[in-house]
Amino acid sequence: MSTQPLPLEGITVVAVEQAVSAPFATRQLADLGARVVKVERVDGGDFARAYDTAARGLASHFVWCNRGKESVALDLKDPRGLDVLRRLIADADVFVQNLAQGAAARLGLDAATLCAAHPRLVAVDISGYGAHGPYAHKRAYDMLVQCEAGLVSVTGTPERPVKAGVPAADIAAAMYAFSGVLAALVRRGTTGRGGPVEISMLEALAEWLGHPLHHVMHGGTEPARTGVAHAVIAPYDAYDTADGGQVLLSVQNDREWRRLAELVLGRPELAHDPDFATNAARVAHRTRTDESVAGALAGFTAAEAVARLEAAGIACARINTVADVAAHPQLAARDRWREVESPVGPLRALLPPITLGGSQEAYMGAVPALGEHTCATLRALGMTDEQLAELRRDGVIA
Repeated sequence: MSTQPLPLEGITVVAVEQAVSAPFATRQLADLGARVVKVERVDGGDFARAYDTAARGLASHFVWCNRGKESVALDLKDPRGLDVLRRLIADADVFVQNLAQGAAARLGLDAATLCAAHPRLVAVDISGYGAHGPYAHKRAYDMLVQCEAGLVSVTGTPERPVKAGVPAADIAAAMYAFSGVLAALVRRGTTGRGGPVEISMLEALAEWLGHPLHHVMHGGTEPARTGVAHAVIAPYDAYDTADGGQVLLSVQNDREWRRLAELVLGRPELAHDPDFATNAARVAHRTRTDESVAGALAGFTAAEAVARLEAAGIACARINTVADVAAHPQLAARDRWREVESPVGPLRALLPPITLGGSQEAYMGAVPALGEHTCATLRALGMTDEQLAELRRDGVIA
């Protein structure tokens, strides 16, 4: 049976992007078959290239966010470099940028300006706080936005707030930019017109704040920071095991508590003890509840604890390290790992989580070297070798 093509084959995306929010958005588009032309600075390119050297000499952020793209290095401060970019945009379906607030408008690359000139273009502006308002020009790195959006206030322990361990504000903005592009392309298919798409990191992450935000707005108190414990369910926490591991378990109702007490804790009397028989009672006596669970699990290895909990029908999980995730048996069983090419050779990478049945597998192209596709792309615009040599000599391209 023949497979369908990837849904974005034939779509061209031009991106003036850096760091995570825009690059992660356009990587999703590349994975679905779009041609993504990544425009980088001539002097070092996307600054995420220099964040670290963990991926066999390449930066882990860059490898994660930029596979499957073509790198074109242009000096946009030079009119000739800006003209090349404008020519690329004229033939594109989508343009994405996350320059510092105001920089794109000064270059005439803001979404409103570009869409007025190119009615079929979908143009995306990603910023920290949006195009107007008192925070519009405030610096907006991921951790700063995590703080402004309140995520840090609900993450951590009672003693200390902490940031999320991944760039949550960047990822939230990236995924709304990705879905915004898809929605705009669907609309263009019916109306013939693209249009601007605006994404704010603050607004994206504030949406992700979800139930705590609604809880507080509608009369509740600020949620307590509880580490990995649940604020209103007990036991729902991580407990140490005999081999130095940790296992998290979740008791969702009183029937499960009875099974836990009888089959795992070995203390059937707790099933009907009024101090523990209901969730409200267990929360009221959380310290004693946790002591009972912790005492039992401390006698098992993590594997033994998980086996006993699963046999009792109690939801549970090991608290894995990142290395554990890289070796996770479920990911291996589902064949989720592939290799992508890069300037340092093949690198292991996860298949994207969108699986399209009956379609070709996601396109997981190479991680590009800086300016790797500059000459080929500009030749396709009609430039001669002499013109390319002149631009390279003057530092307009790399």
